[in-house]
Amino acid sequence: MKFHFAASVLFLGLLGATAHASPNPGANAGQDTAETRMSEFAATRPPIGYVQFCRQNPDDCDMQAAGVHRPTLSPARLQELTEVNDLVNKAIAPVTDQALYGVPEMWTYPYDRGDCEDYVLLKRRLLLDRGWPASALLITVVRDAQGGHAVLTVTTAAGDLVLDNQEADIRFWRDTPYEYLKRQSKVDPNRWVSLRRQVDRPDIAVGGTTRR
Repeated sequence: MKFHFAASVLFLGLLGATAHASPNPGANAGQDTAETRMSEFAATRPPIGYVQFCRQNPDDCDMQAAGVHRPTLSPARLQELTEVNDLVNKAIAPVTDQALYGVPEMWTYPYDRGDCEDYVLLKRRLLLDRGWPASALLITVVRDAQGGHAVLTVTTAAGDLVLDNQEADIRFWRDTPYEYLKRQSKVDPNRWVSLRRQVDRPDIAVGGTTRR
């Protein structure tokens, strides 16, 4: 993992100072139903930005899942998700890849600024470091009013939760305003599955918004 040392110190310092109430993901908490789990369909292409990220960070993409896990959504785990979500959302200033790197799309770990997929990569890395299984932390591509956007889906025994840099609250996926397009496979993070019944449209660029 290629992390800036100064960035890791910043995150650890902020983490020690973070103390927030647990989120309320909705009335369905604790009830695993078809409404709280996303449906997966055919295999699809990974985003080009993810492919490029894996070329530069092979260790972070070489995570064959030892089985598929849906952790119990205990109060402690919910609090952990809240802390990481708040930490990254507050530590990283939103900026487009074009403005920061001069290219339309660049997936990387952020230092102090980044696009939506950079928030997702960092949240996933911090949760992996806290012992969350890779099969429960799925990079997900959605469509919002402004185009392509990335969020982190956390699959739990209570359903699929969404960690989002554009929203402070952690919600079930059904309670978000997005059209869900694709996400990592729970079995292999290098395989991606469609979240739509229809054949994929031409691949959508991820990012381009600085709205939080």
